[in-house]
Amino acid sequence: MLRRSYFGSSRRAFMGLMGTAFFTTPGLFAEELLKPTPFLTEGPFYPDKLPLDQDNDLIIIKDSTTPAVGQITHLTGRILDKSGSPLKDATIEIWQCDANAVYLHTRDSSGKQDQQDRNFQGFGRFTTGSKGEYRFRTIKPVPYPGRPAPHIHIKVKQGDKELLTTQLMIRGFEGNKRDGVFAQVRDPEKRELLMTDFKPIPDSKMNELAASFDIVLGATPDERDMRRPGPPPGGRGPGRGPGGRPPGPPPQNS
Repeated sequence: MLRRSYFGSSRRAFMGLMGTAFFTTPGLFAEELLKPTPFLTEGPFYPDKLPLDQDNDLIIIKDSTTPAVGQITHLTGRILDKSGSPLKDATIEIWQCDANAVYLHTRDSSGKQDQQDRNFQGFGRFTTGSKGEYRFRTIKPVPYPGRPAPHIHIKVKQGDKELLTTQLMIRGFEGNKRDGVFAQVRDPEKRELLMTDFKPIPDSKMNELAASFDIVLGATPDERDMRRPGPPPGGRGPGRGPGGRPPGPPPQNS
């Protein structure tokens, strides 16, 4: 069990971090256009009931002193256009299963009350600043039956407009090769744009990790229209039915 004083100070330090510590200088990519982050399906488990706590710290819910189970990960990055210009006042949302492989969705958590980590927020939001920066504190994603590639779901919005939906993978994870959803991105270069390293933070007493993932907007219309792909080989399809509801029985993949 973590001591309240230590974890409380850790949370305050996280919430007070200045974005300039994480992000490179503007104009770094001015000499060439960046490659857009590919679209990847939303999956069936975007929360059907959003949590009351929707901040960017998924480890602690409200004023609780009990942290979520899992390896704490500081996920940071920027939202940019293809020329490298930052996008201010964009909303980035992330969601993922807990360390016990349960999503914050009634179709997944039903019947898994003893398995679900009630201390994991499961969903969070952040609004970018002038440098397009974002940051979250969450857990390292885990694989589960049907999805051998651990992943974090990402959605970027500005106002009422959805700009991108995608998923972030762990670079070098063996299960990536067998993941049917990830296999929908066939171009090796585009697959690389969906992966990042989860690196140990030096001297962290809690074995925390850091992951950096810049999101580049500007996918082509064909890529943006890949919203309801067919089922991956050997797995239940991740598409959504009318009204955004998963069709048929509860899906196994997301």
